[in-house]
Amino acid sequence: MSPLRACAGIALLAATVGGCRRSTPPAHDRQTPTASRAAKNLPDVGLYVTNESSGDLSVIDAATLAPVATIALGKRPRGIAASPDGRRLYVALSGSPNAGPGVDERTLPPPDRRADGIGIVDLDQGRLVQVLPSGPDPEQLAVSHDGTRVFVANEDSATASVVDLATGRIASRFRVGGEPEGVSIAPAGGRVWITSEADGDVSVIDLAAGRVAKTVKVGPRPRSVAFAPDGSRAWVPSETGASLTLVDAKRLRPLRTIALGAGMRPMGTVMAPDGRHLYVSTGRSRLVLVLDTSTNRVVGSIDAGPRPWGMALSPDGRTLYTANGPSNDVSVIDLGSRAVTKRIGVGRGPWGIALVNRARAGS
Repeated sequence: MSPLRACAGIALLAATVGGCRRSTPPAHDRQTPTASRAAKNLPDVGLYVTNESSGDLSVIDAATLAPVATIALGKRPRGIAASPDGRRLYVALSGSPNAGPGVDERTLPPPDRRADGIGIVDLDQGRLVQVLPSGPDPEQLAVSHDGTRVFVANEDSATASVVDLATGRIASRFRVGGEPEGVSIAPAGGRVWITSEADGDVSVIDLAAGRVAKTVKVGPRPRSVAFAPDGSRAWVPSETGASLTLVDAKRLRPLRTIALGAGMRPMGTVMAPDGRHLYVSTGRSRLVLVLDTSTNRVVGSIDAGPRPWGMALSPDGRTLYTANGPSNDVSVIDLGSRAVTKRIGVGRGPWGIALVNRARAGS
């Protein structure tokens, strides 16, 4: 489940990782709008942030870094992905109660399965226009390279669903590991990788064959997958193992375990456009780690704020954005100086984040 266990403070990193830099985050920008605005006011290039606790989507103008709109979504919006043309957003909505590891689920209210689904936000209209079936408790998702399908991890049922966007129906389902979360499509597009928090593995779905091609063992509690631009390698974080697993993405076998240091809780991953660096969010450890992919060593870190999870990277690779759940804000990180330059107030419990160029929809 999404909330994390307690972990050690960031001071522990100093004894294990050299050359890391931290910065003191600036004061928050709290100009968060409270009501939806017309689509004509949505930015050409925007940051879209899912707020799990307030059930809405914060819109930030990427040029001015000012909040410009809030769009109502539904219960527990988490994973978010854009269509290839930048005209729509797909958001995982869940009616399952929010519960962390170790919680006695018998004490929780029953899930509201009517609230489960994939919300479609039309960015021309600036509103939620439809909710498609997803399977129970969708957490993360990814959109196919051709924009025709959405792949969904259904946390409560240990399944992955494939939603056909033309029909609005679930086209197929795959049995994967327990508590599936991360969903990533390999650069070539033929394989979908689904991480299993409960089983510590990744199910690799071969789309042409219509089956799970292989299950790859990684570290405990994997949360995401990032690929080298050429698709040759993949990095999978182990939240409770304080490590990354480097995987041969062609042969589907683990190559090595990369230790990140005591107290690290790696969660989100995003690859630089040139493939030289991997950025890893560490949740309650507060840091974004910078990994040199040629040596697989940590070469820097940034104190992003309380529990950074979802991340987005600018196309030029110069700016990173993190969603910080407990502080209800987004950190803007300049990767040249490896410093937080601004924190922008959003809704309650920011979880996922997407950077979308809406202008290209008309090109």
